[in-house]
This record gives sequence, structure tokens and C-alpha cells, in this order.
Amino acid sequence: MAFQPGGEERHRSAPPPRPGLSYSTPPPIPVVPPLPRVVRTARSLWLFSFAAGLAVLLGSFVARDSNLQRLRGLVAGMAAGRDAASVSTTAEIVFWGSISALLVVTLLEAVALAAVLGRRNWARWALLPLLASHVLILVLASAFLVPAGAAGSYVVMLWGAGLLLALAGLALLFLPSAGVWLKPERGRN
Repeated sequence: MAFQPGGEERHRSAPPPRPGLSYSTPPPIPVVPPLPRVVRTARSLWLFSFAAGLAVLLGSFVARDSNLQRLRGLVAGMAAGRDAASVSTTAEIVFWGSISALLVVTLLEAVALAAVLGRRNWARWALLPLLASHVLILVLASAFLVPAGAAGSYVVMLWGAGLLLALAGLALLFLPSAGVWLKPERGRN
């Protein structure tokens, strides 16, 4: 009951009943659509590319003594008159620097690929300069990591196969069906 200023009493109506529980309302969990075939194929191509590159790095690490010996001869020819310690140090810096640069660019590509698989559209664009820098680093590292003879041809073939696989995987990520899947939803960055 409520009193009016004039002394009248007025009855209030009861509040409306609360709605019952509904089991048909879905929870506020976003549904992630499954990977399209083209994105699964691109992921597989990138993973094979990583495997080829890491196989070369593992092979270079296993054969590091012969690679360092070859690099010492190369550095000694370029820097005549240097002592053996500085030639050895320079060869080790060049060898480990080349391996580290290739490993870092491969890891950055893997992170960008993981972002693509997390439906981040910007990540496929980030893969473009990463792949270009990978090619540049391979050209520079080939002078130091490619041994002479048949072993060198295997390294070049694995690097070439890895680059072709990565390029094919990147091309697949720019197909329209991949673009539709990567299209940002409202509220996402």
C-alpha cells in the first residue's frame, strides 16, 4: 500500500513473475569454425617446410667440426696475416650466427603460422616479409653452411624444397576460402 499526498490509499499491483529457466539459450562461448581444407593444407605445407629447414640445421650441427674446419680455411684465405685464434673465433661466429639466424626466422614463421591458425588475419601478411627475409638469410648462410660435394647439393635441395613448400602454403593462405575463415568477427582485434 502506498499513501497519496491527499490521504488516499492506493494498492500497488504485484510485480510480474520472473521468467523460468531456459535450457535452450546457448552459453556465451564463441564457436570456432573448423579449419577449412585449404588452411589445413597450408598448415601441413608449412610444417613440412619447417621440417626440411630444421633437418638442414640439425645436419649442420652434427657436421659442425667439418663445417668449422672448412670455414677456418675460408676465413684464413680472406683475412691473410691473422693469427689462428682470431681465424677460429671468426669461423665460429659465422657458423653459429648463420645457424642462429635461420633458427630465429623459422621460429618467427612458426609463431606467425600459429597466429594464422588462431584466426588472426594480420599474421598471414606478416608471413610475407618473414618468408622474404628467410630467403635473404638463406642466400647469405649458403656461403657458410653449404659444404662442397654431394652433401652440399642435399642441403641446397632441402632448402629449396622448404622454400617451395612455404611459398605454396603462403599462397594457400591468400585464397578466398582461407580469407573468409580468417575474417575478423565483431569485437575481435
